[in-house]
Amino acid sequence: MRILPPIILELGRITRGPYGGTSADGMAGAFFVKTPKDRPLKIMSSGVDKEYGWEHVSVSTHGRTPFWEEMCFVKDLFWNEDEAVVQYHPPRENYVNYHPFCLHLWRPLGYNLILPPSHLVGPKTDSRIP
Repeated sequence: MRILPPIILELGRITRGPYGGTSADGMAGAFFVKTPKDRPLKIMSSGVDKEYGWEHVSVSTHGRTPFWEEMCFVKDLFWNEDEAVVQYHPPRENYVNYHPFCLHLWRPLGYNLILPPSHLVGPKTDSRIP
């Protein structure tokens, strides 16, 4: 996870109320941010949670689940491009649906995530596109 938030996050930081924080909180906090396509996102970040050993960011919108491109946008705000994060699909018995339009990004501390070989997804260049 980045050490300091990009300016777009800091400008969108919620500073009052139960989720309020300051720049001293670093990457942890609550944020209202608009995507490059002007779509509003509500973001909550635990930052680097050393007690539980995870970095966690939740992303929600009003009335729909975040799009893939929005999750990519948030991933790039919180993590460097060479860091992998995941969205888990746990066993149904472990589901928690505190907010119906929220997705989560996770990264364990002290471990490199195991990634499948990229060729199992497809070629890196699409020869079908002229």
